Amino acid sequence: MGLWRAAKSIYDNDGLIGLFQGHSATLLRIFPYAAIKFVVYEQIRSVLIRGPDQETNGRRILSGSLAGVSSVFFTYPLELIRVRLAYETRRKDRKTGFLRTCRDIFSEDASKASEQRSKILGIRNFYRGFAPTVLGMLPYAGVSFWTHDTFHDIFRSPLFAAYTVAGGTASSDRHTPLTVWAQLTAGGLAGMISQTASYPLEVIRRRMQVGGIKSIGTEAAGNSSIAKTARIIYGERGLRGFFVGLTIGYIKVIPMVSCSFFVYERMKIILGI
Repeated sequence: MGLWRAAKSIYDNDGLIGLFQGHSATLLRIFPYAAIKFVVYEQIRSVLIRGPDQETNGRRILSGSLAGVSSVFFTYPLELIRVRLAYETRRKDRKTGFLRTCRDIFSEDASKASEQRSKILGIRNFYRGFAPTVLGMLPYAGVSFWTHDTFHDIFRSPLFAAYTVAGGTASSDRHTPLTVWAQLTAGGLAGMISQTASYPLEVIRRRMQVGGIKSIGTEAAGNSSIAKTARIIYGERGLRGFFVGLTIGYIKVIPMVSCSFFVYERMKIILGI
């Protein structure tokens, strides 16, 4: 299903509000997620990269990857709720909402278990798909921060500085601000490249997250391993199945990451960090 057909189907079934399902969980998640990611990145970077001689690609990627994993660990349940709210459509006999989705996730696969075991299973359900998320976050966050910092270096070089650096002078200082368009470009490219690098694991993660919903297909993936879920996806659509929705992913991620890095860099200047 293409982008416009999918949007039309959601609008026909749920109206305009259907296009914003899961938005409340997104807002609740994005504040701690972004705060933890950027703070941890700066802290780890200060440990791994103490001077210009340690400014290597590997250290940049490692710093970004660890920051991404840290932020995901603390905010993953909200991410799962967001995906489920966005996936489930409204039905006349059943309303969807934040609290109801939480109860549904908690009760899945726990009806026949003992009371103590059902509580453990209920909590575990909020981390369904956590493993592929972490694996996907390693390249996503690592490549994102690495690409962002690399383009900063390029834009601050003598070749581009007159057009991209706020003062028009080349500088190796990472705190030297770029012009608005250069900063947005660096962030947008970081989002595009990191999204491409991690997208197959993103598809596996989403499939595992919605696996508790019985209507997703003939073979549920909620309790499957990463390998088994990957085989299900490959069996249905082949290699193309791992890149379904990448176009809409670009439309979302490029402006989101671009704005995110822009605000991050500008707030550091304003706060004197």
